Amino acid sequence: MAKVLIVGEHDGKTLNAATHKCVTCAAGIAGAEIAILLLGADTAAVAAQAAAIQGVSRVLRVDRAENAHPLAATFAPQVAAAANGFTHLFGPSTSFGKDLMPRVAALLGVPQVSDLMAVDGAYRFRRPIYAGNAIVTVEADPSRLLVATVRVASFEAAAAGGSATIESRSLEVALPTHTRYVGARSGSTDRPDLQTAARVVSGGRALASAENFKILYDLADKIGAAVGASRAAVDAGYAPNEMQVGQTGKIIAPEVYIAFGISGAIQHLTGIKDARTIVAVNKDPEAPIFEVADVGLVGDLFQVVPEFARLTGK
Repeated sequence: MAKVLIVGEHDGKTLNAATHKCVTCAAGIAGAEIAILLLGADTAAVAAQAAAIQGVSRVLRVDRAENAHPLAATFAPQVAAAANGFTHLFGPSTSFGKDLMPRVAALLGVPQVSDLMAVDGAYRFRRPIYAGNAIVTVEADPSRLLVATVRVASFEAAAAGGSATIESRSLEVALPTHTRYVGARSGSTDRPDLQTAARVVSGGRALASAENFKILYDLADKIGAAVGASRAAVDAGYAPNEMQVGQTGKIIAPEVYIAFGISGAIQHLTGIKDARTIVAVNKDPEAPIFEVADVGLVGDLFQVVPEFARLTGK
């Protein structure tokens, strides 16, 4: 029987929706027993949330002061130790997972399978290659622990309604001292997380300045959306790196994705191909993004965005 351990992503208070999607992926393995591992200084609140996910049988808490901040160097040896006795070890293909899971695989001396997007069997999966232009089927060695990241854009979040048991674990693991937490700086916002938001508005180089991106922030706040940006906009300094959507940024799958002034380079389209509905606004009627858009509007974004905002009635 497959025994799957999922490394849960959280901020100390709320379990990231990416973890729910990892559970959906794991549940695709017939008869899998699913557990979630939570590392932190005090994971009581997120453990209760994890225990309520359907399909999860156990939640393992590892609480220690060194886990107050999610440092991959600190987490990796603990995850590697906790994986003993499991057949599969999954993490989300978010920034958190992409930083952590390769370290864990290296410590365990096993290869990692990246970006699982479909489950064909306990050790047989599909994943994208060539910027999503091709899908390859991979088969892992069943005699070894399988370490993998899950392409969260390809799975729906597992529903609530479960009642898993919660266990506290103490791992006797020597933690590295060459890495320490100094601080974190990020823009404070009440907007939804970009990688899990149901609605996303995104801007390209046509915004022309960081100041002009404020019209997207205003629209996003009115409709409860996250804000993204193309690589061109990020490279130009109009938006911070964490907002980049695309092959070298975040892969997202919102219910609605609204692109303002984004031409639609293949690298960007890779990041939004799983969106349920794509709306494109661009002055150029020949822009490639119109080829994939469900709804397209040829127009000046500086006229369209304020009109969108006005029509929300808020």
